[in-house]
Amino acid sequence: MVEEKFFRERVEKFQQLMRENNIDASMIRTLSSFIYFTGVKWLRPALLIPADGEPVAFIFEYEADEFKEKTWIKNVKTWRRTPELMGSVAKMIRDGNYKRVGFDYSVERDSYVLFFELFKKLNPKVEVVDVHALIMKLRMIKDAKEIEYIQKASNIAVKGISSAIDAIDTNVSETEIAAEAIYTMMKSGSEHPHVYVNVGPKPRVHAEPRSNVKVKPGDVINIVVGADFNNYHSNMSRTVFMGTPSEEKREALETMIKVQDLAASSLKPGVKFIEIENKIKELVEKKGFGKYYVEGFVHSVGLLIEEDPITTIVVQHRRYEAVENMVLAFIHAPLTIPGIGSIKCEDTFAVKSDGVKKFTEYEYEITK
Repeated sequence: MVEEKFFRERVEKFQQLMRENNIDASMIRTLSSFIYFTGVKWLRPALLIPADGEPVAFIFEYEADEFKEKTWIKNVKTWRRTPELMGSVAKMIRDGNYKRVGFDYSVERDSYVLFFELFKKLNPKVEVVDVHALIMKLRMIKDAKEIEYIQKASNIAVKGISSAIDAIDTNVSETEIAAEAIYTMMKSGSEHPHVYVNVGPKPRVHAEPRSNVKVKPGDVINIVVGADFNNYHSNMSRTVFMGTPSEEKREALETMIKVQDLAASSLKPGVKFIEIENKIKELVEKKGFGKYYVEGFVHSVGLLIEEDPITTIVVQHRRYEAVENMVLAFIHAPLTIPGIGSIKCEDTFAVKSDGVKKFTEYEYEITK
């Protein structure tokens, strides 16, 4: 049973933000935000939070008892068929006379666009507004318990990347390398590990492992792992050289290490990400790798492996300022060098009052 006071305070902070923005209620259908407010991971999440009053969870009938045992939410409405769920939500909105209703515009692991379209059709007189930014305003700042979970996830991520590196050998495929990392992380308690592997001279920004790509002598191998603990994530990456690296490969890795050192030494509360981004671009240009750098050096981690701010994807997020107790992963953007591959080193850090603290400690210069 989760601690009621802890999660009720989160809901009350969100309700205050809704009142300040003239929002009568919000419908939470994204899994990560549902976890944030209820303390429970539950597939097909549906939570209605009014601007005043108690939140209501909509749960499949035969799962309701278990849900009530695990959460602090006391008001639970049950359903057996999807039309009953949607109808029950629409009736509650009508009965509450809600005119402006928030919806978390986000894409995660479910058919949220479909739910959103159904929601609009069933509530034609309701003005639907995006509350994603309001929710993330709360989620971007981690409390002590969240940071504890992310540190534990980081410990698992280190084990995962170590297993992946141990698995690297000539003729071993990307999927075989990923499998070792996934096995280790799941055995260590991670429920939803992520692994990208990019073997060889053809760089891929998001390298889902391929079974037909195998390690050859002289290859560069980039590995990205994400691990979770109690729903909170950590993210890290390392680059491995098969055999003695060429001067250009070594310079590329040394440049990325310097880029990370630059970001780590610059990141303090009040500093805008764009200020650091500009310094990074200046450094990689000076080192001769400017055209290979993918912009967007940082993203947050938490209930998602990548969550706001996500500076690679959302350009506007580069204008955000670092805030104490943000937890960030960087350097997210790799050097993508045709003929060499992807060069990247990424770690998870917490922003403290005077700088950052690294959670994922592992060596950078790795040769096999």
